[in-house]
Amino acid sequence: MRILLRIALLGTFILTVSGLQAQKYSNEFLTIGLSARAQAMGNAVVAGVNDVTASYWNPAGLAQAGAASGLQIGAMHAEWFAGIGKYDYIGLSLPTSNPDRRMGISFIRFGIDGIPNTLSLYEDDGTVNYDNIVEFSAADYAFLGTYSQRTNWLNGNLFLGGNIKVIYRQIGSFASSWGFGVDLGAQYRTNKWNFGLTAKDITTTFNAWKTSFTEDEQAVLIATGNDLPDINSVEITRPSVLLGAGYRIGEGNWTFYPELNFVVTTDGKRNTLIQGDPFSIDPGFGLEIGYKSLIYLRSGVNQFQREQDFDKGEILTLRPSIGLGLNISSLVIDYAFTDLGDSQNRYSHVISLRLDLKPRDKSKG
Repeated sequence: MRILLRIALLGTFILTVSGLQAQKYSNEFLTIGLSARAQAMGNAVVAGVNDVTASYWNPAGLAQAGAASGLQIGAMHAEWFAGIGKYDYIGLSLPTSNPDRRMGISFIRFGIDGIPNTLSLYEDDGTVNYDNIVEFSAADYAFLGTYSQRTNWLNGNLFLGGNIKVIYRQIGSFASSWGFGVDLGAQYRTNKWNFGLTAKDITTTFNAWKTSFTEDEQAVLIATGNDLPDINSVEITRPSVLLGAGYRIGEGNWTFYPELNFVVTTDGKRNTLIQGDPFSIDPGFGLEIGYKSLIYLRSGVNQFQREQDFDKGEILTLRPSIGLGLNISSLVIDYAFTDLGDSQNRYSHVISLRLDLKPRDKSKG
């Protein structure tokens, strides 16, 4: 069963290789969501994110960490599709000589490993030789370079930032692509309210694919009724916009922070709560309850979709999530328990870490 699922997932990679027009769900691995905190809150963090993971969610939030946070290092590991898909992240951010500015770099990998290559399963005489089967990986990589700063506008409460990202995607030795894109973000905060906006792929991200099947592999594909992908093709990722608003309640031992987000896509009608062409809107809501800035309880919902039940009636499904956060001095540990928002109820455990290497306080000697 796991092998069949690997092969099925590989198909989604191959389907994106061909074609010169904009692809719906292009570079979809960059929409899964980064950090266990965000996963637990239904990915509703665009307005309030203010740590190293802001490079992914809203690059403007990176500067909110301030110079006092020093060097921040973040890491995450998650397994999707019953452990078959591996999602890994590591990133860091650091202040510049100007305390109102920060820079960051991030590395993301989403991969499916151990996929059997059956193109050489048969010998020349037609016999089956299982020893010919070798395994390969289909993986997506993203590298993000981030710059963020606090501005003097709106009483110094407006933050701006941007990403330059490089995307590399590989399907074994059969195909690979390079892509480039730009994200921009803004955050505005008051004493209680946080507002955020992220414009992803504003330049339209292009992935240039190149296939490299051998002559023998091409012959097997043709003999089994498969079409050969274009030798050279381009996959286009249309821009999307993330909007968010959050409100902080309480300043004592207990704090409450609800946030509402909207993801607006521009690549055509999607199965979201609000559907349209070319714009579709997917809302998400998260709530974080904190105690003494030490422990946090989180919950959220997102990915609202309409599906048919057994009676062919329409039902509304959603992706629920819960999680915990623990701050231990300079170490932050976050955990989330969530599913993929599909009918299979494939739940996953997500763990992420953040380490703040704060500068030494010279006033204390």
